[in-house]
This record gives sequence, C-alpha cells and structure tokens, in this order.
Amino acid sequence: MEQTHRTIDAVRVSSDSVIVFCSLGKDSLVTLDLIYPKFNRIVCVFMYFVPHLEHIENWVNWVKTRYPKVEFMQVPHWNLSYILRGGLYCVPNPKVKLIKLADVIKAIRLKTGIGIALLGMKKADGMNRRLMLKGYEGENYIHNGCAYPLADWTQKDVLAYMKQAQLPEPIRYSLKASSGTGFNIDCFLWLRENFPQDLQTIYKVFPMSERILFEYDNAQKK
Repeated sequence: MEQTHRTIDAVRVSSDSVIVFCSLGKDSLVTLDLIYPKFNRIVCVFMYFVPHLEHIENWVNWVKTRYPKVEFMQVPHWNLSYILRGGLYCVPNPKVKLIKLADVIKAIRLKTGIGIALLGMKKADGMNRRLMLKGYEGENYIHNGCAYPLADWTQKDVLAYMKQAQLPEPIRYSLKASSGTGFNIDCFLWLRENFPQDLQTIYKVFPMSERILFEYDNAQKK
C-alpha cells in the first residue's frame, strides 16, 4: 500500500486531473476508488468491442452514482482494429488502421487535455506485465505519462481491499480468471442466460459469432 500511495501522490504533485482506464473489472475499480478523493477531475475510459450493451451500461451507471464527479468516456477497444481488419466473425476490412493501447491513450490525452493516465495493471498478472512493471520501479511506477498504482498488488490484496471498501463483485462471465466481454463460449453462455438482448446486439455487429453457441449446442447433443 505504501508504494501505491507514493505513486498516486507523485501523480497528484504534477496534476490535479487524471485519466483512469476502467474496464469495470476488479483492478480498475480498486484503482478508481483509491484515487477518487485525491483528484479534482477524473475521466474514466471504458474500451468496448460492441457499444451500448445493457449489462455494461448498468455498471457504468453504478460508477457514476458512486463516484459522482467522474466523467465517463466509452471508446472502441484497440483490439477491435485487429478484429475488424482480420475478419474475426465479420467480413474482413483491410482498410482498418491497426492501433495499440498507446494510440488510444494518446487520443484521450488530446481530447481531455489531461497528461497522465492510470492503469490497474499488476506484476501478478503474468510474466509480461511483471517484466514491464519491474522496469518502472525506479520511477515510482510512472512511465511515459502512465502510472500503475497497483503494480505490487496480488489478487489477494485486491480482494481484501474490495471487501474493506465494500466494492461489489464485478461481472464475471466464468469462474476462470476475470476478463472482459469477448468472443468466447463462457461470455456467450453468460449473456444468453442473463442478458439475451445484449447477445442479439453483438450478433448485429458480428453476425458470424452466432456459430460460437451453435457449435457449442451441437457438441452438447453428441
């Protein structure tokens, strides 16, 4: 926690405004809760694959209610450029320009006029994250205008903080490691059971994704 507060305080010295990339998962909600009292302006950014899904909008509204001074932006996920260009469950479009997370961050900075972005990444998330964040240790986990206040946290730390702060359990499409909305059977089964209208919204944008459940259902019959 000491390192977390050092990172947040170092950001606050340079700016009273921040961007928080908010996937609506545990790590991003904990990050938002930690920094909320310390900044005058907070812009939360949610990256979507398909916009206007009801179960996502419900969570966005919860965030706006709990943290009233937050501004909320929704932008296309950078991975969407690869999906559309490659034609995953849709007709390929070679004209789509491939972008990275750094491009999204740059665009949000230009739009908001805020120079620093906070992300909820942790070393415990995997080897790549660990190697990346280890390189930023000497900089208080602030590098190239991005800050990582949860860098040293474990999943156990996150769960303990959520309990203490009375943060609700975010959407979980399965009992596996939490992940966002995606083209996988766990997510689609959860949507069919809980928000079938959102599944139909996805089908309108990615009609070929209907085969995910079609193939699953056929396999269950055998």
